[in-house]
Amino acid sequence: MKPYSLAILVRPAQAWADIGRSATSVVRVLATHTALWALVPALCWYYGVTRVGWQFGEEPVLKISPDSAAKICVLFYLAMVAGVTFLGYMVHWMAATYAASRSTFARGIAIATYTATPYFVAGLLGLHPSLWFDIAIGVAVACHCLYLLYLGVPIVMEIPAERGFLFASAVVAIALVGVVAMMGGTALLWDFGAEPRYTY
Repeated sequence: MKPYSLAILVRPAQAWADIGRSATSVVRVLATHTALWALVPALCWYYGVTRVGWQFGEEPVLKISPDSAAKICVLFYLAMVAGVTFLGYMVHWMAATYAASRSTFARGIAIATYTATPYFVAGLLGLHPSLWFDIAIGVAVACHCLYLLYLGVPIVMEIPAERGFLFASAVVAIALVGVVAMMGGTALLWDFGAEPRYTY
């Protein structure tokens, strides 16, 4: 399999065209891209919140205990992989609505997983948590992910750009609903023992 993971960052149009022509399976995309790249934010944030910590003004440096952070980061990792898989399925499910006759579940997974590449790379910020800097970079990363999505959908699904724009907008709407659902799920998990335990 070609290294689309980095190509999507430097020459996205060509990378999307190559991804659209490839006959990649769902398992292969998940195993060679999603499962590996999702480790970056999970491991980096584990290190950052347990070893480095973060600070608000003159307050003491806050850290999360290793056992608590381990639970949270494992759930974080599983949520990333599950989120990409769900979004990929939804892309394939909606394809008929936008007359994308070449759609397969594998193509849907490819769109979702390669669109998330900037997010996975930005996980390196977790090595040194900094609230305002991370928020600023996070907004920029979200914009880049949106750019990749709007560029990639019409190319991979082989539909006109106008229809691709509407298709990508529907994907964004579903992703936002998924984010809200995950936030609700996080609050529930805190009640079942996955809440952060802080140290100083």
